[in-house]
This record gives sequence, structure tokens and C-alpha cells, in this order.
Amino acid sequence: MPIPEQRKDLRVGIKSGGTGIACRLLRLFALLWLSCRFLDAQGAATAFGDRQVVLETDAGTIVLEVYPSAAPNHVRKFLERVQNRFYEGTIFHRAVPGGMIQGGDPLTKDPARKELYGTGGLQELKFEPNPLPLAKGAVAAVLIPNQKDSAGAQFFLCVRDQLALNGQYTVFAQVAEGLDIASAISFQPADKDQKLLDRVAIRKAYLRDRPPPEVIPFTDTPAADLARYGARIQTDMGEIEVRFYPDAAPEHVRQFLRFARLGLYDGTLFQRVVPRFVVQAGLLASREPAVPEKYQPLRKPLRAEFSARKHERGILSMARGDDPDSAMDSFFVVLDSQPHLDNNYTVFGYVARGMEVADAISAVELKEEAPVKPIRIRVKVIEP
Repeated sequence: MPIPEQRKDLRVGIKSGGTGIACRLLRLFALLWLSCRFLDAQGAATAFGDRQVVLETDAGTIVLEVYPSAAPNHVRKFLERVQNRFYEGTIFHRAVPGGMIQGGDPLTKDPARKELYGTGGLQELKFEPNPLPLAKGAVAAVLIPNQKDSAGAQFFLCVRDQLALNGQYTVFAQVAEGLDIASAISFQPADKDQKLLDRVAIRKAYLRDRPPPEVIPFTDTPAADLARYGARIQTDMGEIEVRFYPDAAPEHVRQFLRFARLGLYDGTLFQRVVPRFVVQAGLLASREPAVPEKYQPLRKPLRAEFSARKHERGILSMARGDDPDSAMDSFFVVLDSQPHLDNNYTVFGYVARGMEVADAISAVELKEEAPVKPIRIRVKVIEP
């Protein structure tokens, strides 16, 4: 039995879009273009190059990187408004589910003027053409339809790629953190005109220094040193302690420890239980809340690291799809010897303590292969 695969205001046609090679090429071209213009922004890049904009909203915090080299006038006015607390009390008044959210209209500070939402704070800025794509996370100026020089205080934030709109709006910023917050806002209940029924206000808007890049754990840890670490898989039914075989599967051990240290496994499920076979957990797609956007690039498939180690009781192995090189996050504990899994799945550790907890999980009430009562986990790294 195999382990399963891991499987009006702005009126534009924004919808959920896909990503692809074209988008990546556009981003690369845009970055090259920005680097060439970096010194030509009339001092704006020097003034704001190390600052970020923080929007504290009713739904959570969104952090923006601005592009003064690409749109100096838009960035200057945007930061001026932020520093003058212009946006505090405004709301995200319009959204396309999974597509975009729109805010910044000063009229939205007054709940009694809802019929006018989307019409305020415009006609201040001329269009600033640049090659930045309207990709996921892009922030651009709202326009009055068919009036390219009508931008102002309002902006929209792309939750997904909107590449069909490239070149039509001035992109001046990018989400650095909180794209998941923006996505959640986009799914708030709305009326037939896409105006949100409940207020999602910007409570505070301010500048901060850009924090240093986050150090990704275990990137440079020698494989021999990985053996000194362990992990505790914590559940409401008890705790399972695991240890690792970096001599056999160093990159699987590294990825598991990295996800555990960053807290990415916290809130995932024991999503599959097959008595006398395996209990399986850690699928990041099952995580509540979802994996933060900034960590999504870490979700990379691993090359198989098959070894002579057997799938005996207590073994920790990594689930995958049909492709042997598709393992990524979901792992399983073997309940009884399963020789047909040998050399088909990567063994990367073993249960050092708590096998009785795995047995107890295997005995819960199931609907097909999923526990009727969800069993969520937290995974904590055991330091050397």
C-alpha cells in the first residue's frame, strides 16, 4: 500500500491568475531595470532605500517595500502620506476574492459616505511607466477608467499575478510580509459591486528600518552535526521523540529540522492513519494558519536518498508523490515492518521515545484514512 502523493472606482478585470516562466522573466527584467536606475531617482533611493512601510490593519500586519527608482513621484507621495498618518482610519473597501484588495481612499474614514467609496483621493499623479509586472504581491496606483494620469492616494495590492494588466498601472511597491493577510482580506464578504461589507481598517501606518535578512536554519550545518539534533512531535495524545540518520539522508534531515525550527510544522495534522501500516503527518497544505508567504520558497522537493535502512516498526520516513524526487514535507511513522517500502521511500530517522503515542493515534476513529477528530501537531527541535 503506497504512501499517497502530496498532493466608480478601479474597474479592471482582475481575477485569480497563474504563475509561469513569463512571470519569472518579467520579474528578472524588472530587477535588472531597477538596478540600472537605482542612482537616477533624484535622491529618493538614498532617502528611502532602507525603509519599509508597515500597515497595521484589523486583519493583521502588511509590510511593503517601495520602489523609488521605478516610480519616484508615486513613492514620494505615498511615503509623505504615511508619515502624515493620512492612511490611518481608511479601510480596504473593495476586493476580488483571490485577486486583489483596494484601499487608501480618504472618504472611507467616514462610514456614512459608503456610496462614494472608491472616488476619493484621485487626480494627483501622472502615470510613471516602468517594467515592474503586476505579479503576486505588487502594489499599484488606482486609476479612474481611461484616465492614465488620474492616480492619487488609492492603491491596490495583487494577491495573485495579474499579468494581463502589465503596463496599464504604475507599480510602486511590493509586499514584503503579510501577503497571507491580504489574501484573507480578499475573501471577506462583499456586495455585488465588490465592496466589503465589514470594515477592515488601517489602524496604523508608519516607516521602519528594513530588518536584516532572516538566517535560514541548518543551511550550513555539516551532515555529521545534524545527528546531534532530535525533535519532539507534540500532540494532545502525547509526545513522540524522534532522532535522525543524516548519514543516510542528510537533506531530508536538514529540511525536516529547518521546517521544525521555523515552526512550519506547527498546526499541521496527522492527516492519514492506516492501522498496522503508518501514521502520516506534517503536510504543510494542512497547516492552520497557512504557511507564511515569506517561507513558501523553502518548500522545495527533495531528491530521493534511498538507503539500505529498512522500513521497520518505529522508522521515520518521508512521503512523496509518484516521482521519487517529490518528497517535501509530509512524513510518516511505520507501525509494523513494511519491506515493500524499502528503496522506494527515504528513511531519515526513527522514534526514540513515544511509540505508544503512534499506536494510540492508529487506533482513533477514522473516516476513510483521516481521523474524525483532527490531531494537530507541534514539532520542536531538541538541541544538542
